[in-house]
Amino acid sequence: MGSLRRGSISFARVVCLILSMLYPAAPQANINWEVQRYDGWYNNLAHHSRGSTDSPLMRLLPANYADGVYEAMQEPQLPNPRRISNVVTKGPSGIPSSNNRTVLSVFFGYHVVFEILDARRPGCPPEFLNIQVPQGDPVFDPSNTGKVYLPFQRSQWSKETGKSPNNPRAQNIVFYEWLPVYLGQSVPGYPGYQKYVDPGISPEFQAAAMQFGATMVPPGVYMRNKSCEFRDITNVDGSKSPALRVCNSYWSRQNPNLKNGEDIDDLMMGMASQIAEREDNIVVEDLRDYMYGPMRFSRSDLVSLSIQRGRDNGLPSYNQAREGFGLKPIQSWEEINPELYKTNPKLFQELADLYGNNTSKLELFPGGLLESNGNPGKLFSAIILDQFERLRNGDRFWFQNTQNGLFTDKEIQMIRNTTFHDVLVAVINAGDEHIQENVFLWKKGDPCPQPRQLTVEVLHPCTNVTTFDYFEGSPVGFGFVLAVLLCFPLGSFLVAYLVAYFRKSKFKKHQKKQEPVNKKVELGEGITASEWQGPKEPLRQVSLRYDANKWITVLDARRCPVRAMNLNNRSHLDIIQSNNQGQKALLVKIPKEYDLVLFFDEECERADFLTHLQTYMQNIEVALNITEARKQDLLKGAVTKQQRSQILDTFFRHAFAQVLDIEKSDAGDLNLVTSKKAKEALLCELTGTELAEALGLKADSLFVEAMFSLADKDGNGYLSFREFMDIIVIFMKGSPAEKSKLMFTMYDLDGNGFLSKSEFSRLLRSFIEISNNCLSKSQVEEVIESMFREAGFQDKEEITWEDFHFLLRDHEKELQFAQLNVKGIEIQDKNKQQMYNRVSFITKDKDCSSSCCNDTDMQDGDISTVGQLGQAPRRRMMGKPNQHRPHLYTEAKREKYNRSKVHHKIQQFKRFIENYRRHIVCFLIFYGISAGVLVERSYHYAVQADTTGIPETTMVGIIVSRGTAASVSFMFSYMLLTMCRNLITFLRETFLNRYIPFDAAVDFHRWIAMSAVVLSILHSLGHVVNVYIFSISPLSILACMFPHVFFNDGSELPQKFYWWFFETVPGFTGVILLLVLAIMYVFASHYFRRISFRGFWITHHLYVLMYILIIIHGSFALIQQPRFYVYFLVPAILYLLDKLVSLSRKKIEIAVVKAELLPSGVTHLEFKRPQDFEYKSGQWVRIACLVLGTDEYHPFTLTSAPHEDRLSLHIRAVGPWTTKLRETYSPEVISELGSYPKLYLDGPFGEGHQEWNNYEVSVLVGGGIGVTPFASILKDLVFKSSINCKIQCKKIYFIWVTRTQRQFEWLADIIKEVEMNDSNNLVSVHIYITQLAEKFDLRTTMLYICERHFQKVLNRSLFTGLRAITHFGRPPFVPFFNSLQEVHPEVGKIGVFSCGPPGLTKNVEKACQQINKRDHAHFIHHYENF
Repeated sequence: MGSLRRGSISFARVVCLILSMLYPAAPQANINWEVQRYDGWYNNLAHHSRGSTDSPLMRLLPANYADGVYEAMQEPQLPNPRRISNVVTKGPSGIPSSNNRTVLSVFFGYHVVFEILDARRPGCPPEFLNIQVPQGDPVFDPSNTGKVYLPFQRSQWSKETGKSPNNPRAQNIVFYEWLPVYLGQSVPGYPGYQKYVDPGISPEFQAAAMQFGATMVPPGVYMRNKSCEFRDITNVDGSKSPALRVCNSYWSRQNPNLKNGEDIDDLMMGMASQIAEREDNIVVEDLRDYMYGPMRFSRSDLVSLSIQRGRDNGLPSYNQAREGFGLKPIQSWEEINPELYKTNPKLFQELADLYGNNTSKLELFPGGLLESNGNPGKLFSAIILDQFERLRNGDRFWFQNTQNGLFTDKEIQMIRNTTFHDVLVAVINAGDEHIQENVFLWKKGDPCPQPRQLTVEVLHPCTNVTTFDYFEGSPVGFGFVLAVLLCFPLGSFLVAYLVAYFRKSKFKKHQKKQEPVNKKVELGEGITASEWQGPKEPLRQVSLRYDANKWITVLDARRCPVRAMNLNNRSHLDIIQSNNQGQKALLVKIPKEYDLVLFFDEECERADFLTHLQTYMQNIEVALNITEARKQDLLKGAVTKQQRSQILDTFFRHAFAQVLDIEKSDAGDLNLVTSKKAKEALLCELTGTELAEALGLKADSLFVEAMFSLADKDGNGYLSFREFMDIIVIFMKGSPAEKSKLMFTMYDLDGNGFLSKSEFSRLLRSFIEISNNCLSKSQVEEVIESMFREAGFQDKEEITWEDFHFLLRDHEKELQFAQLNVKGIEIQDKNKQQMYNRVSFITKDKDCSSSCCNDTDMQDGDISTVGQLGQAPRRRMMGKPNQHRPHLYTEAKREKYNRSKVHHKIQQFKRFIENYRRHIVCFLIFYGISAGVLVERSYHYAVQADTTGIPETTMVGIIVSRGTAASVSFMFSYMLLTMCRNLITFLRETFLNRYIPFDAAVDFHRWIAMSAVVLSILHSLGHVVNVYIFSISPLSILACMFPHVFFNDGSELPQKFYWWFFETVPGFTGVILLLVLAIMYVFASHYFRRISFRGFWITHHLYVLMYILIIIHGSFALIQQPRFYVYFLVPAILYLLDKLVSLSRKKIEIAVVKAELLPSGVTHLEFKRPQDFEYKSGQWVRIACLVLGTDEYHPFTLTSAPHEDRLSLHIRAVGPWTTKLRETYSPEVISELGSYPKLYLDGPFGEGHQEWNNYEVSVLVGGGIGVTPFASILKDLVFKSSINCKIQCKKIYFIWVTRTQRQFEWLADIIKEVEMNDSNNLVSVHIYITQLAEKFDLRTTMLYICERHFQKVLNRSLFTGLRAITHFGRPPFVPFFNSLQEVHPEVGKIGVFSCGPPGLTKNVEKACQQINKRDHAHFIHHYENF
């Protein structure tokens, strides 16, 4: 450990300067002597670095460290430095020097020390040995906190330490004039140059002995002119003092007393006349309590710092130093200074207490200082003299060395005769008579004696201790910057929201161009009004339609009916109008219903409305009673729809609680219903609209109309509680005969006990309305004729109830379980649920005919459906008794062995590992590497980066920022590989596909992106901590950590926080990166990507800017050398090559040969197959159409099979781009363009669906437009089977889930083609129409019966025209998968491929997970969402 050595070079140039000023001479023509290097190198020809800049300190004695090498001695081994300072150096000021040394000699000595060395330069890395201030210290801890410390930064530790020698020493003046005065003794003569002498600075000299001068520093400094007039000094507060106060003059560069050269002259002459403080152990308070502090502290203690510096440098103890310099060690405290011991024994007693009365622990600086008594003690004198002798004798360029040829004997003598007095007279405005001859001493008779010895009492007091907050004025700005950074995601979200909003608005306007414009809502002759629906409900514009049959219909803004008010059997209608607040409100009171409250813009409009209403009421002979009330009372007394709904809820729950055995949790806790509310509910009567809403049907539905007419026995237009109970009992608890009788009666309009064909048609149409008219009129007529013909009623025009019940003879079980479901009432039938759970979906008979395997055996009467998900088995008790029937119920044999829940969990976990083992391995490898580089960098900066000094300054910030930076660099680099579509498509056909799940590339891309953004946020937070720490760290520390950025100029002021954020390359690029990432991630979210794909497309192309910024961000090498390229280079090259392949394809235009606009917004495009375009079924492409005004590419699955000559796509118009595409290929636009617009094609690309051929049994589940990949797969399978191509897949079950069979009629054509060509019975198709309720709902029972009848008679579906069975409701996959295990017991793995909305794929995934808990076939799920 050492301080800094200023090069020991010759003072020859300064001497020459002095000689040139004193004795001008002509310039020399030639220089024939050696010129000394400015940095001191090669002074010693044998040892070139001796005496040079940055040369090592020269230890005279062994170092004294706690660990023997580096760790400084601290408490409790040694006393607190501040306590030592208080004991040893505290004392009064104003005691003059014993030898009349002048203040000029004191400050000249300080300049000599700074010429030789620089002990102020801190070490790098910065390390602190802060000095704890004793609790209650009157100067530094007046608040008695015990938490104050004096900052101390350790010196530089290095084998090579030193300082630039830009200011050489005046050898003669220093050595032969000042040094004898300073030591109080003569110095030895010059023995000549000694090349073996090392002039290096010893730590004993620089850290201890030279601090002796502190005892002679006065509390103030006089200023006088050459007339011996001592000036008064102006203090900072404007007051006057006799001298400059030392403690208030540190760093005072704008001192009002030192404005020009004349003031400097007065200061120099004042110091020459002023007597220094006595050479003893006392140090004035200006240095001991008010020394300028390091870093942001305004004050410090020079003595404490000197003691700590000695410990920092590992100085030997006082006795060790004495022995080293040939002095006898002391044995008692008295021996240090016997005279001082006699006068102040208390000092030595307190010192002994601090050191535990152990003289061997006494440190060098306090011990040597106590020796002083008019002169430096023997130890300090020996150290100082040794140092200066070595400096002189080891300097080859010393001016007295005649061997160097620098000076002649005459010139040497001339230099020896030069004094500092001569220099001062030459440079200041004073003559010989104004300054004494020896300026370092003042003796009687010398000019201008000082007025008196200065004391602190006559001077201006020292400024109290203060701390300087480097962060002062910055918290608000710093917080604002952080708030702005945090608002980046919010701002991006707002921008994305606005883009999405305008995109949706534009899209809606575009859609409305073809729609008729609604007329203005009117209430007769231009009157507009708004309906008040409740306190927290929004207003809605309404109009009234007055019907001649005493009905008033309320219409919304689209002219759709929202309610109807029946005025039949009413003698009057009550109206309440408001009489305050503008008189704009009106209430129509309707008994047995909720009230109608209207708000008008003006009172006159309300008056006009009443006029029209009165006219209508007169025409229908109903009186109108009008009363008035305050608006508040009117609204308070109004019965709102919400209040009416609560009454109806209680109504229905009471009804079903009496009819059915409903659990309390299902029917609601009726105990909570008060008797008043129960009575109100039981007295309530239903309107037709309320009944329709309860059944989930339209108010004008034929079914509702028929049911309501039958139940309304008194014909008052309302259903009482008893009337509702009479009909609901039959629907819920009736036998099949009773239910069929009820339906018969509902549609026997004339009540003659017969159903005509028209009435039977009305019955069917009422159910068809429920299914949104899923059958055409011709289909209805075909069903009726077929059913009548099958029953032998083809010659009857009317049928009796017995005939009607005979038509339903094969479906008694369906009628038995059929019930009428009401909204809000969940009804569980245990028998139905048991059948639901036991149902077998697939026949196990492998020898059945094609029709049987296609789930319908019409010859023997059994209908055992493949994939009859969730529906009760149907069995006709007909046919020959000995005929073989397929198993209706199949129970898994291994199901009989009941397994524990733990076993199921273990089995589920094993199947999960087996199913996702590739994903798990790749996930662990990737994130293991990411974690590894994060830990490596974190460990490096936490443990191995001590030499930088950064961990000591900002440990948490640097660990977080550098660790996450390494991980983010790796993630962002290799994330590019997940977007190399061509590379992935190629590799998935290789053996690597067995180890790497290439189909999960997009999901993995999202995972990496989310992980990277989380780490980026942590990285930013780490740098926020770093910026704060750097903003409050002094310049000396910053120069240590960032030597290429900062230079320690002594100002200690750090850069402000905004410099780090906005004026550095890493900071500015980091801020821009956060903004770019916020934009990209927000627009890439699922919501905004669906609404505005173009916004996602544009913003995601910012990845180019992102990678450029990342490269620039790390290239500045502020903390470490760039490492990003290590991770980035290989993925970037692969991605670039992949991109070039795509670009080469995108330049090729593809001609469209056929375009069709299919129902449900589907556009069918066929285009030429490019040359060498090879693909597999299930793969997808990206297309662009420049005619749309954008070059964005959209992904779509090919619906054509690989063997076909053309490529085909089925694109559903769900967004702006697909809608524009549909319009572009409309016949009108094509006729204008003259030809089909061309496309740009990129692909094909692989996905999981193309692996269908890797399983013996595959299940394809398509929902909505998600059926497109399966169209290609089905056609490909049938084609390969027809040509006897060897394929692994032996059976495919295709489940098509659609809202209505009309939604994707184009797929029905493809399925029909597959059924025709499927001679090997490879494909089993099942269609589920989700808009229809399950078959156990009475509302769809008739449709189900008609469907089964159609299958039986014509072997095709009534709804689709296919042989595939059509089911109602949503498919329960668990029972279906369970049946697959029984039908294919030899198959170990079954592939499940789903494509559709997330809800569908999640249900399939859950079913697979549930089935995989068992020890049966393993279901492996592959899915894609759209």
